[in-house]
Amino acid sequence: MKIKGLLGAILAVLVLLAYSAAFIVDETEQAVVTQFGRIVGKPIVEPGLKFKVPFVQMVTFFPKNLQAWDGDPGQIPTLDKTYIYVDAFARWRIVDPVRFFQSIGSFHLAKGRLDEIIDPAIRNLVTSNALVESVRWTNREMDPWVELDAFGDVETIEEERDRTALSQRDSAQTRHIRVGRERITQMILEQAQPRLDVFGIELVDVKVKRINYVEQVRESVYKRMIAERRQIAEKYRSEGVGEARKIRGDKERELQRIESEAYRAAQKIRGEADAKVVKLLGDAYGVDPEFYTFQQTLETYRDALQGSHVVFSTESDFMRYLKRQGPGKR
Repeated sequence: MKIKGLLGAILAVLVLLAYSAAFIVDETEQAVVTQFGRIVGKPIVEPGLKFKVPFVQMVTFFPKNLQAWDGDPGQIPTLDKTYIYVDAFARWRIVDPVRFFQSIGSFHLAKGRLDEIIDPAIRNLVTSNALVESVRWTNREMDPWVELDAFGDVETIEEERDRTALSQRDSAQTRHIRVGRERITQMILEQAQPRLDVFGIELVDVKVKRINYVEQVRESVYKRMIAERRQIAEKYRSEGVGEARKIRGDKERELQRIESEAYRAAQKIRGEADAKVVKLLGDAYGVDPEFYTFQQTLETYRDALQGSHVVFSTESDFMRYLKRQGPGKR
């Protein structure tokens, strides 16, 4: 029983030693082995199962993949004395874990070092250039009159007369750039990288996430933008009123033309109808003039004598048919 217990204890110690000696390096990690605070051997950059001296040697892991750095937006004056907030970010990685361990020691302390190096580089490059250099990266013709209708629908103002408003904008926004935003970010990287080499850090990329005016400048810019857009809106309204009046005038002229043509056609039809009536009456009168005269006289009697008191001479021509109808007349 004592032998079995001794073997069990030996086996347990061996398992404990094996567990303490073995460690796994992930594919996204790299490791440094230290013994009493001093680095032993080369850094481990290949993933897999690795071994060390148990209880004597320690393993420190560092990430091998890209890491993110987000700067704190700060107020920076440009070369043309415009105060702006610059929000930048960067991507970096540890390329020399030994140097990183010796200089910084902990991954959590790396952000502070990056802040101390990248932020001043951003400030130096932004301060050394005008605002337009940090905003634009090409010299293509600017077309700022791309309106967002309630920040939704896009409307592009293409007329050349609309572009006259461009001359009223800041000269910093209309002149050509010499450096540009892309070159500035590249210069930030070039300025910061030599100071990061001593820490075993490679700065992969630096980009400006957002540039904005400070509150005081922003208010004046918004007011100017509102005034310019109101001016353009008023111009479009006046053009719309003029176009509406032109359309109404064309409509009135067209209506008058249609009415004139309709009146002329109606008068022509009436004239033709009256001519036919006169011709028919003339033809009828020509067939029997005496009967036509008699019928017309009777109609005149009906219209003139009904409900009226009229005195006529019996010798008048108007009463000749009544005289013929007297006693003894046929």
